[in-house]
Amino acid sequence: MAFEQAKQEIAQLRARAQAGEIEVAYLDEAGFAQIHPNRSAWTPVGEQHCIEATRGKRMNVVAPLLSSGKVFSAKLWCTFTAPLFAGFVGLLKEQVTKPLTIILDNASVHKSRAIAPLMQQLRRQGVTLYFLPPYCPELNRIETLWHLVKHTWMAPKHRDAQTLENDVGEILDSVGTRYHMAF
Repeated sequence: MAFEQAKQEIAQLRARAQAGEIEVAYLDEAGFAQIHPNRSAWTPVGEQHCIEATRGKRMNVVAPLLSSGKVFSAKLWCTFTAPLFAGFVGLLKEQVTKPLTIILDNASVHKSRAIAPLMQQLRRQGVTLYFLPPYCPELNRIETLWHLVKHTWMAPKHRDAQTLENDVGEILDSVGTRYHMAF
């Protein structure tokens, strides 16, 4: 029931965005590893398959997919926290001239009491947060983007930190021109 209601409400938000009344932002964070995870392997029957457990640094990226088709992102080599989230929303609002509705999940960094005063200030500036029902990531279009970036558009290879940052940045900067998605 909550899923269907959210689906209808998001359709109404999209219609308002298409009419030019608001900007809708589908926002979420994603992590990228320097060493691409092994998604599958083949081993003969009776033999044990060993996978090296080498770990590199992990880059976190926060980005909204805007209803205008743009992607605005920040790449971080640290844990994504509630104050970083509030700061990012403030930067995002500076990029958008219309009232902004952000569709996002219920992650603790999005709902922290520590940033409540900052979020109230952003609400007064025209920012509305639309929280999805639990366990409904398919309603957040940025999830499709993250899946494509990780499993289709990026070649599975080891990267140093700078190459990883450049590769992810190049893809996100090229969404809508070189990289396309359909819903």
